[in-house]
Amino acid sequence: MEMLLQVEGLETEFKKEKQKIKILHGVNFHINKGEVLGLVGESGSGKSLTSLSIMKLFKGTTGEISGGNITFNGRDLTNKSESEMRKIRGKQIAMIFQEPMTSLNPVMKIGEQLMEPIRLHLGYKENQAKEHAISILQKVGIPRAEEIIYEFPHQLSGGMRQRIMIAMAISCKPQLLIADEPTTALDVTIQAQILDLMKQLQKRENMSMLLITHDLGVVAEMCDRVVVMYAGKVVEEADVFDLFESPRHPYTKGLIGSIPKLGQKRDKLDSIKGNVPDPSNLPKGCKFAPRCNDAMPICFEEEPPVMTLEKNRSCRCWLYKEERGDILV
Repeated sequence: MEMLLQVEGLETEFKKEKQKIKILHGVNFHINKGEVLGLVGESGSGKSLTSLSIMKLFKGTTGEISGGNITFNGRDLTNKSESEMRKIRGKQIAMIFQEPMTSLNPVMKIGEQLMEPIRLHLGYKENQAKEHAISILQKVGIPRAEEIIYEFPHQLSGGMRQRIMIAMAISCKPQLLIADEPTTALDVTIQAQILDLMKQLQKRENMSMLLITHDLGVVAEMCDRVVVMYAGKVVEEADVFDLFESPRHPYTKGLIGSIPKLGQKRDKLDSIKGNVPDPSNLPKGCKFAPRCNDAMPICFEEEPPVMTLEKNRSCRCWLYKEERGDILV
């Protein structure tokens, strides 16, 4: 398969008073054309910051990319200026955010917000942009699209607002769609509808997708491959079937083990002890070691490298030092 996006050694940091705190520590993964990659992990693992780094959305913050490369269609995005990134955002790479109410402008009508990127990236005139906006709304299953364009975000339900966000994201036919927890704020029935819609659109348009979520059920339904993150690092990567069939990293096993099973008593649910460490005070050695039931003395002293275990499979864990193939990092 042809590669569309490659993230190599990505490091992102934030300034806090007089010190710099590194949040992402050498993140590596790639996305092929037409592929859906899942990026999973607990809150605070660095998933959303990875997506913001790809889009270079640091305006108004102290965040910056301090190392590594982000290559999209053969071009390095880390060297792009803000004006160059504005031409890429929305047209070639689009993003759907977690909470549509905070992503949509509350004082602009839906049509105005939808037509803005269409005019900017496609060069359409007013009437042409309006027709395109209505057709996109119809494509994402919004009824009475001709009327909706004159309404404000607060007049619509959460599910409708998320459909509007999807319509905006696909309006210029991007090659890569980044979806950051796209169904978190929605009830279960609407979640299923939105995921089904995204799946249909991805297949129809042959888009690549980076799906960021903590919901492994969504990953199983939507993704081709999965990257598991913990404390700003990739700890495991595998095809989706292999990951669920035989998770290798203790953290991945913990995430899958904590999924409720049919007929399981509520007080019998598995959980991972402790919390994701503070980025400004990371433990020595493996960052997961203080929470790991399989930790060995070496885990508290040395950071494990990423080890290739088999084709399309890698894991950052000392448990596999005897069976490792090539060490990637």
